[in-house]
Amino acid sequence: MYREKQATSAPGALMVLVLLALLAASFAWLIHSARQQHAAGALLAVLMLVVDAIAATGLTVVNPNEARVLVRFGRYVGTLRQEGFYWVNPFTTRRRVSLRIRNFESQKLKVNDHDGNPIEIAAIVVWRVVDSAEAMFHVDNYDNFVKVQSESALRNLATSHPYDAREAGQLSLRGNTDDIAAQLKTEVQARLAQAGIEVMEARFSHLAYAPEIAGAMLRRQQASAVVAARSQIVAGAVGMVEMALQELADRHVVELDPERRATMVSNLLVVLCSDHGTQPVVNTGTLYA
Repeated sequence: MYREKQATSAPGALMVLVLLALLAASFAWLIHSARQQHAAGALLAVLMLVVDAIAATGLTVVNPNEARVLVRFGRYVGTLRQEGFYWVNPFTTRRRVSLRIRNFESQKLKVNDHDGNPIEIAAIVVWRVVDSAEAMFHVDNYDNFVKVQSESALRNLATSHPYDAREAGQLSLRGNTDDIAAQLKTEVQARLAQAGIEVMEARFSHLAYAPEIAGAMLRRQQASAVVAARSQIVAGAVGMVEMALQELADRHVVELDPERRATMVSNLLVVLCSDHGTQPVVNTGTLYA
């Protein structure tokens, strides 16, 4: 297991001065050896120039929100995270890793929810690299790893919950988006932790029934809404009828036998529960006419 560690480095500006001084000394020694016709001295000056050129390749720049992963002869030796100008061992390879916050939006996935209904779902995952060593060495391509694992977690979550709740207190994709999003974030984070990635947010960007059943599901939702509204209307109407009969009895306005009482209850419920305005009928005869 690789964990990020600080790489050994030197200030780049200081090393530039050192390399320039070495370059000047090499040229001066080469000119002096040429004048003196000293072959060994000239060879030494050339070697100094080669060393200076190789050492210059160790100069590297780290931009804001960026890291440089250093590998020397196949071995991880550290990471530069602090922005600036540095000099490192010239025999190391420096691989760039972005530490910026990034978004990934999945494709619209067609899956079956917990009840077996085909739905379309997509999500946006906000993430960033927090451990450059794990991101570089634990997975082959961490960008593609984020894509595959996020979509896999989204599919798994969609099949674990129904689109609409059938029972009170049951989590549903449409009715409990915040709770489901929190579960999605937790599951994606568990999958991406091994790649040194932090998931900052995960949200649905698209959620709908598949086109082939969208019409039927819309009619079912409308029917459910009508039933719920009717239930509330009937419950209110029964309460109002009960209150009216109680008030009539308490104030001794009229005495009703069971048959007339049932008729009054029926008429009041028709008036209160009707979709349209009722037409009153005036009785000019007796109560029993």
